[in-house]
Amino acid sequence: MTDTTAFDWRSFLLKWSGEWADSLPDGETRGEDDETARQARWLGFPPASTERIAAMEERLGRRMPPSYREFLKVSDGWRHAGGFVWLLAGTEDAHWHNNESGLADMFEEYLDEDAGPEERREADIWRRGLQLDVESDITHVLMDPEDADEDGEWAVYTWASWRAAPPERHTNFLEFMRDMYRELHSLRAHRSDGEPVFANDTTRELDALVEEARLEVLRGGWERAVKTLDEAKEYGRPRAAGLGDQIRRLLGQTYMVYFDDLVTDPHYAPELLPPLVAEHAAHSYRDDSTLTFHLRGADDDVVSLAYAALDQVRNGTYRYSAAGPFGEGVERARELARWGDTDGAWRTLIDALPLWKPLGPDHLAPLGWVADPVLGPLLTPERGRELLSTPRGGQAGEAPRPTAGLDPSDLAWLAAPDPGNNRTSYRFVLVEGVEPEELPGRLADGDGDGTVLNEPTTLWEARRRSLDNQREFSSYDDRALMAVGRAGTGWSFAFDGDPAPFDQRRFVSPAAAASAGTRAVVVWSGLRTWHGEPFFHLSVARDGAEQYAFTYVDGEIRQSGEIPRALDPSRFFSDLEDSAGAERSLLEAVAGEFAACLPRHAIVNGRLHTFTTRSWTRPPRDGETYAVIRMHRAAARPADGERTGEDGPGSR
Repeated sequence: MTDTTAFDWRSFLLKWSGEWADSLPDGETRGEDDETARQARWLGFPPASTERIAAMEERLGRRMPPSYREFLKVSDGWRHAGGFVWLLAGTEDAHWHNNESGLADMFEEYLDEDAGPEERREADIWRRGLQLDVESDITHVLMDPEDADEDGEWAVYTWASWRAAPPERHTNFLEFMRDMYRELHSLRAHRSDGEPVFANDTTRELDALVEEARLEVLRGGWERAVKTLDEAKEYGRPRAAGLGDQIRRLLGQTYMVYFDDLVTDPHYAPELLPPLVAEHAAHSYRDDSTLTFHLRGADDDVVSLAYAALDQVRNGTYRYSAAGPFGEGVERARELARWGDTDGAWRTLIDALPLWKPLGPDHLAPLGWVADPVLGPLLTPERGRELLSTPRGGQAGEAPRPTAGLDPSDLAWLAAPDPGNNRTSYRFVLVEGVEPEELPGRLADGDGDGTVLNEPTTLWEARRRSLDNQREFSSYDDRALMAVGRAGTGWSFAFDGDPAPFDQRRFVSPAAAASAGTRAVVVWSGLRTWHGEPFFHLSVARDGAEQYAFTYVDGEIRQSGEIPRALDPSRFFSDLEDSAGAERSLLEAVAGEFAACLPRHAIVNGRLHTFTTRSWTRPPRDGETYAVIRMHRAAARPADGERTGEDGPGSR
């Protein structure tokens, strides 16, 4: 804990006063008190005597906290505490607020019946607090005698209605004054045209520390550097926010990350605009005009580039690229990621990182890739720390320990509950010795060459787009929308995480059709399904013919062919009280028998190519009833409002 009584108040206040005086433009009209303070280079007042402090404490009935007492011994009050408190109370003006503002009633109105003691105590500060603001821009400063530490220091709370934020807490009076000093710097750092540059020993020292922090980040020492950058940001130093935001974005933080002063620079815009607009696009409620607020000061070319990137991000067509050997690594990583090998893609990206070249001195790391629909899902906070800890940009340092992979080399993860417990049923096809792009030819309708994979997307986005484009729905058809990728060494997969209900009477396994010239495995699990009875199906085919299969449903097992002992269904369904355990054991057996796995991170969080299979059910037989719903979009109405011949069912 800081010893507030040992703080050198006089040196601190003299420095503050001198920097304030030097920041004032020549010829500016000032009040008499401010002009006197400027000439004297002193924002304070004469020291308060011991007798004056004692009289104040007797008047208020409380001993003042140590840091405030030490301050008063140097200056009995203060002018311009930050930018919005013009006069801070000394021994004469400090008084109990006693809700003279009526704010206690206002804050209590916002408390609901569930408000806890802490919230009610905070609202009551307007009755018990010691008011220190004398003149201000509707800014209140109160010390709270009930929010005290073991040294007798009182917390200070500041609040202004125009800030639209709850009261801000400062640990003690010393920390409050330090924060107000930083506020002075922050407000003076961004000067209007014609005003003198705000430069002094403090700003020069901070700027030197920012430059050293920049180099430290490139050497991999971001954890040490980020503290320096955060401190410099509080002082409003021009480069600190933009540098710090690059670190925060790679740690997975997006709130209030705007790359200030860098994103509008044409040198850095190609790398920083994509993550900025991607975060904007992720919040569809935002009007696109609000994007220009973060682009203020940008030239027309940068603004045009921002909106072009926004369109690409929304359409899923943005593709990150970089120059040189690092760019070649990016392309290799994308190729791995789009087929599900996110662990391999990440290692490829990190291995190429030392070859990365920044676009300029304030470019700390490659960032545009986080907006790439295929590469972006590679990022996790742990991986972001690994990237930031990797020396790059021509700087030397010690390489970090690699982060652990995200994908288990098995199938059992499918049996673990997911957030929300939504994955209770799923199905997948494994095909040996073929590439993922060949799967539509084996599983979709057509001549084997006519089905094209969709661009990589999440399964949720793929399903939404598929439904938007679907015009016919039938009660007998079960065409699966499946994501594809590589399933370990020598296997490809097609996966459906939201299948239709399982209908054993009409189910047709796609294993035989998928196995032409090779081997195929089909698994459909619903042991934890919310609808109907638990079920599980496995079928294995080779060269176009089914070798063996079993289906567990309604408490019974139906099987065919010679099933290997490791997959014998009697081993798993003798007691199904623990359905998740049985499911896990089955998936472990399948993975062990075929040495295949599914990439968890890519399926759950990534973007993969998708396609629609042929139906997993047979056509209806004679006498079987079914329903088909066809939807027709109404044609646009003519200008005169007359109906056309294609205005829907009523037109026929």
